[in-house]
Amino acid sequence: MMKKILLMKELKVALAALCVSGLSTSAMAVDCSNIPAWNATAQYGGGSQVKEQNNAYKANWWSQGHNPVNYSGQWQEWTLLGACDGAVSSSSKSSVASSVVVSSSKPSSSSSSSLAPSSSSSSVVAGNCASPQYVAGTNYAAGALAQNAGSEYRCTVAGWCGSTASWAYAPGTGAHWQQAWELVRACGATSSVAPSSVAPSSSSVATTSKSSSSSSIAPSSRSSSSVSGNGRVPGDAAALPKHALVGYWHNFDNGSGVIRLADVDASWDVIVIAFVDDAGNGNVEFRLDPALNKAQFIQDVAAKRAQGKNIVLSYGGEKGTVTLNNSTNLANFVNSTAAIINEYGFDGVDIDLESGAGVIHGAPVISNMVSAIKQLDAMYPDLYVSMAPEHPYVQGGYVAYSGIWGAYLPMIDQLRNELDLLHVQLYNNGGLATPYSAQAYQAGTVDMMVASARMLIEGFPLANGTAGQFKGLRPDQVALGLPSGPRAAGSGQATTADINRAVSCLALRTNCGSNVPLAAYGDFRGVMTWSINWDVKDGRIFSVPVGNHLKTLP
Repeated sequence: MMKKILLMKELKVALAALCVSGLSTSAMAVDCSNIPAWNATAQYGGGSQVKEQNNAYKANWWSQGHNPVNYSGQWQEWTLLGACDGAVSSSSKSSVASSVVVSSSKPSSSSSSSLAPSSSSSSVVAGNCASPQYVAGTNYAAGALAQNAGSEYRCTVAGWCGSTASWAYAPGTGAHWQQAWELVRACGATSSVAPSSVAPSSSSVATTSKSSSSSSIAPSSRSSSSVSGNGRVPGDAAALPKHALVGYWHNFDNGSGVIRLADVDASWDVIVIAFVDDAGNGNVEFRLDPALNKAQFIQDVAAKRAQGKNIVLSYGGEKGTVTLNNSTNLANFVNSTAAIINEYGFDGVDIDLESGAGVIHGAPVISNMVSAIKQLDAMYPDLYVSMAPEHPYVQGGYVAYSGIWGAYLPMIDQLRNELDLLHVQLYNNGGLATPYSAQAYQAGTVDMMVASARMLIEGFPLANGTAGQFKGLRPDQVALGLPSGPRAAGSGQATTADINRAVSCLALRTNCGSNVPLAAYGDFRGVMTWSINWDVKDGRIFSVPVGNHLKTLP
């Protein structure tokens, strides 16, 4: 429900005063009589208002358990609106515009609603603007003024204001400009409709691969100029085919060789780029192998996307790490990921954190990764999100629910609305204990593959029933994760004939072994493999038979 805190006349006066002062960043006093107190157990959607310690706050995106008093700095979950007692509080992110707030809650798993900006008009004070013309890449400080497209804007988030990606953050015209700037006034003429009121048109946003369970928080004003020649912008994932082939392309030579992305054949529906590197203090960076040309690689990404493929950036790997221990790490992580997405045109992110990343129950990397993905999903409404954990971190929760055992499950559960695909690694970790047999299923067998997917779709008890239950995902969110051949992994290889049998068992309930799913899961998504490079090296022994079989399924 929308609540006006200030009358329009007061808004005009406040805007005029801000234009004169130039550097004022004070939040207005807030009437908190109808604003609920913050609750540590509640879930808050972007735009929700709360009060805490006699101050009012607005949620910038979904959050839970993060006290706004401690999480209202730059890049964090909350914006300080002002003091409830009538005193004026200073905040580098507060603005007059934040005094009119939309309160919302996180959509449930059955919701398909989209939170878009209001298209109602509002008057903007006009005048002669003395600020300099906006130039992408300039080091704008918070509060700095700049002109663009006939209006004047104030920088609210310095890191994004100074981005070189003008298509994304150019004030008033960039796809995500309201993440970085606020409109101050029109220069020389009265504007009857603020640029912030322009909602994205349906024609400018690509079809999302997420199903109706996903909520979409649209960027404030995605302009047609931000759309690439293939009709897509970074973060706009292409719709997945009903049954998809997913593969990891690795940016290093581990014996399989480094290949150009352009040389990856068309059988792959999702190409996961492995990996980003931990650059410290939460930052990540993508270092292209010296054997490859950066400009050519970016062109190859665009060409694959033009063919309808999803090109996804992966965190982690066997030795990969991320640093997500505190709010500063989190802010840097989101910022640096967004910069990579913008520069290379990737469709989304993949979480492939393994033993070196410190993923254990209660580790801050889990809650901070959840927050990071939700922030990125708000920035890029069609962001593709996948995960590739090793099976002890997921189905291992059946045996125990502490340490690494089942440690990914809280992350999966909290991101189930954002998650496009979960392809658990069924290799390099031995057999699989399941609720269906007294003995663990041997790696690489049809029964092991089918049982692993059943647990993710049908759910399973945690710690043999002593720690609750994992609620299953949709079949279209689940795929098998297997090595592409004998040289791609140390163990866990399955024959392509058995992989195809397992897929048929899950999708059609035919060709099963002793383990049979409760139903035919016709929307079961498909198969992931490590790696595309090894598959090419080995003569496409994986992609041809498995890819062809997926295409035969109804």
